[in-house]
Amino acid sequence: MEKAQLVSRKNDHLDIVLDADRAGVLSQTGFAAYTFEHCALPELDFDAIDLRTQLFDRPLQAPLLISSMTGGAARASRINHHLAEAAQALGIALAVGSQRVALETDSNYGLTRELRGLAPDVPILANLGAAQVLSQGVDLAQRAVDMIEADALIVHLNPLQEAVQVGGDRDWRGVLEAIAGLVQRLSVPVVVKEVGAGLSPAVARALVDVGVSVIDVAGAGGTSWAAVEGERAKDPADRAVAMAFGSWGIPTARALIAAREVLPATTLIASGGVRDGVDAAKAIRLGADIVGQAASVLASAVDSTEAVVEHFSVITRQLRVACFCTGSASLDALRVAPMVTCAPATVRLP
Repeated sequence: MEKAQLVSRKNDHLDIVLDADRAGVLSQTGFAAYTFEHCALPELDFDAIDLRTQLFDRPLQAPLLISSMTGGAARASRINHHLAEAAQALGIALAVGSQRVALETDSNYGLTRELRGLAPDVPILANLGAAQVLSQGVDLAQRAVDMIEADALIVHLNPLQEAVQVGGDRDWRGVLEAIAGLVQRLSVPVVVKEVGAGLSPAVARALVDVGVSVIDVAGAGGTSWAAVEGERAKDPADRAVAMAFGSWGIPTARALIAAREVLPATTLIASGGVRDGVDAAKAIRLGADIVGQAASVLASAVDSTEAVVEHFSVITRQLRVACFCTGSASLDALRVAPMVTCAPATVRLP
């Protein structure tokens, strides 16, 4: 695909995701089916609640990840600058958007070692699509890591988006083998994520079996990339095909629970429609180690570093209140906090 086409597509993606009327949520995350049992006697010092954790041997002040957003439009440079500064200020992790355009053209869109200079102490995750790993291999992936001094590489799986996208990559034979080879030869750990349709437990298990270090379930309930591609489509038939899959996918909560059942010792990231710190708390209780958010913070990222800091400060405060009102002094305590299902019948979880 030509540079102009790639950049145009990335700009379309940003415009659509930033427009609530065009990027409306077409499915649910599943978090609404769960609620914490309120503790009216927490016996805690609110300010002493410990939200700290770590990822790739780097400390985090809260279990939060700024999830992949954009990597190939001119305004991405400004967005990436704001996100890196905010991640450093907050002590949370940062995953960049796809680096394909930056690697295949002469424009870096802010994806350089300057990013590490802006965020020297937090985990930074590089990002490539499975199709690029399959077609261009380890060398391209290593370049993606080196260009931002990343702690790990995300390989994103987006078969639905590719299937409904005009000119999408539709031959996915050998992807798992390519990921296995990447794990063996890349200088940093490999993370695999979906982009909003969820990872099934069978797929998650297969990825860990070939050496993938971290799984991001990236379930349904947030941005639907099938719907985004439908919005981009010029041909009515292309739009109709894509829009039929607008609500396709495994809800984030269900994908997370299922992944944790088959992968009890694997680091799991929950992303896909996480709205606030209460959703983040639910995700941690249901099995997540880290919680990611992307589309909800995109408008702040376009605005300023301060806007991003304020956005995630609110998320962190909400998460702390959830800990306080469940009697949880730490993330480990939150993971066993009393929780009930809301439907079809109220059942207390172990």
